[in-house]
Amino acid sequence: MLSIALGIFVIVTTEILPIGLLPSMAAGFGVSDGTAGLLVTLPGLLAAVSAPGVAIVVGRTDRRRVLAGLVVLLAVVNVLTACAPWFWLAIVARALLGIVIGGFWSIGAALAPRLVPAERVPAATAMIFAAVPVGSVLGVPLGTQLGEHAGWRVVFVVLAGLAAVCAVVVALSLPALPGREAVRMRVLAGHLRHSRGIRTAVRVTALIVVAHFAAYTYVTPFLRDAAHVGGRWVSMYLLVYGVAGIAGTFLAGRAIPRSARATFMSAAFLIAGTVALLPLLGRLHSAAALGLLVVWGVAYGAVPACSQAYFLRGAPDAPEAVTVLFTSSFQLTLASGALLGGIVVDATSPSMLMATAAVPAALAGVFAWAARHEG
Repeated sequence: MLSIALGIFVIVTTEILPIGLLPSMAAGFGVSDGTAGLLVTLPGLLAAVSAPGVAIVVGRTDRRRVLAGLVVLLAVVNVLTACAPWFWLAIVARALLGIVIGGFWSIGAALAPRLVPAERVPAATAMIFAAVPVGSVLGVPLGTQLGEHAGWRVVFVVLAGLAAVCAVVVALSLPALPGREAVRMRVLAGHLRHSRGIRTAVRVTALIVVAHFAAYTYVTPFLRDAAHVGGRWVSMYLLVYGVAGIAGTFLAGRAIPRSARATFMSAAFLIAGTVALLPLLGRLHSAAALGLLVVWGVAYGAVPACSQAYFLRGAPDAPEAVTVLFTSSFQLTLASGALLGGIVVDATSPSMLMATAAVPAALAGVFAWAARHEG
């Protein structure tokens, strides 16, 4: 489980690191910041497509070999990015990253029931998903700082080396894991058609992830312009948010066995409440903004594990196919949320965006509550 979590950590860091390095990468390639933003949005969009694509292509191939091969590809992606003399080559590398993200998530996140006893699956799943906020809290700030001192290309060389080490760890630590199910597109479509629980999971996940990423993508300008948080304190606020996210992931691991639906519903309403209150209370005092960020971090930290548990409950006999649906829908709505947030913030303001994002988050909570008769 730790080897899979390490792989997720390196993948997440590689995926979102260009956010911190965007100005220097744009300058290095001679493109605008907006064009360089493709390095961030493209992997998520391709991951949504590659999640089912990789699962279908690999069939029943040993999952240990598949995961190790994907991490080797991750090392190649980082080498290509570090060495790319032209922007188009960096774009190609980031497209390959989308394949790694979709494939590793859809296969790796489904392996917990095969690696630990049944009673420890929620805790093991929480360990995997904790790698996401850890990548944000540790990987991105450290990578950004290294990039400021040594150059952004050096950062991707370091990530390539870390990915190579991770590939060895995955190959040596995981047992042989032959595929138990061959994922097919008709199987995925069948789960969507016939499982009411999976359809509910898709609706709730889509709403809450769109709400979160629409708001969180632009939380920095909100803190700076609306909450009047000084520039050097913004990174500290986001660090506190990330630590709260880690705590929320592990709290979810303890709460999900009792009720995944209630945990998911609580997270949705908490996110709705915090993003709605930020424009009101965050303007009054920066401490209020920090407190609301802590609640937001704990609530969203629970979302990925809750979402996957909700998907798995819809078809417990097909964990890999269900995780493919989870990964694809999550990545697609992630990119959609950031895109919609950009449209709203350009047309209005960061404060109005926060208030607007509260609506889909609250709807997610309502859908989860309405599904109480599903179990």
